[in-house]
Amino acid sequence: MQNLRKLKEIVQQRRADVIIGKNGLSEGVLREIDRHLEDKGVVKVKALRSALKVTGLDRKELASRVALALGATLLDVRGRTFVLYRPKTREERREPLGQRYKAQSQGSKISGEKSQWLRRSRFQRIY
Repeated sequence: MQNLRKLKEIVQQRRADVIIGKNGLSEGVLREIDRHLEDKGVVKVKALRSALKVTGLDRKELASRVALALGATLLDVRGRTFVLYRPKTREERREPLGQRYKAQSQGSKISGEKSQWLRRSRFQRIY
């Protein structure tokens, strides 16, 4: 629970990853949100006033429907902006990191203790 609180605070400071416009909840918007959830595990979404008019939903109801459709957890709703979180499975977390680590370590010319510190800090994640 403490990690989710920190994650929410960090995400709250940055700009919205996806903006729901006057077309409302289209397939393209849902795919984009899903892509961000797969990549990062967390996404910040902003709904414009026109999107709320078109869908005819309340801002909280819109956020909960998006979360339900994508199998994500709704972390926070502030105004027309909301944050979604979907934890990655253990296999999803390990595979890309291992591939990325191999590719970057082969081209690295830094050696010794400093290179280990750089590799570790480069791959640390908050989720």
